[in-house]
Amino acid sequence: MTTKTNSKRANLAPLVVDVAVPIGAYYLLKDGLGTSTLMALGLSSVVPAVRTGWSVVKERTVNGLAALILVVNVVGLLLSFVAGDPRLMLAKDSGVSSVIGIGILVSVAMGRPMMTAGMKPWLVKGIAEREAAWARLQSGSAGFRRAERLFSVVWGVVLLAECVVRVVGAYTLPVDTMVWLGSVIMVTAMALGFLVSGALAAGPMAGMLIAETKAGGLVRSEIGLAR
Repeated sequence: MTTKTNSKRANLAPLVVDVAVPIGAYYLLKDGLGTSTLMALGLSSVVPAVRTGWSVVKERTVNGLAALILVVNVVGLLLSFVAGDPRLMLAKDSGVSSVIGIGILVSVAMGRPMMTAGMKPWLVKGIAEREAAWARLQSGSAGFRRAERLFSVVWGVVLLAECVVRVVGAYTLPVDTMVWLGSVIMVTAMALGFLVSGALAAGPMAGMLIAETKAGGLVRSEIGLAR
């Protein structure tokens, strides 16, 4: 029970830091402390950027997706301050999604789907037999590789669509409205991405992985009996 609880907390922590904290910080700074809209937006954007950087340092590995998010966050934050436009700062978040989405699609075209790094641990679950099955499928199954690419394609398209919606909102709706609505759009896009990519790619890949793991176990058993 404790392990499951800790796992849920670990999964929810990034959502709280990236969504709840920035929204709460914005309204606290703007309405509670009387700072300008630009300053409130800027300061509330710092926490997610720091969280992404800390995750890279803590894991001591440079994940392509995490590094891309961090760079885009920092650059977007700096450019927003230079421009001094609150609506640009809101649109900047859309720019993050678009750059990441484009980066993901480019990685697919290059034959190295970027989202695999985030999906693989969920499917392999740290099990050595599944790790070996993954390697066999990745090298010998065209269907598995196609599903792997499709997983990243879905996320790339979802992020680009989110970008379009948030840019339109940033320049047509009141800033105070878009502060919370932008997060709603982001969470909705994430939920859609999980559902579609899971149904079209991750689910089938999990089935192939389980079948290949069982097949590998049977082969080892037969080899053991032969000896």
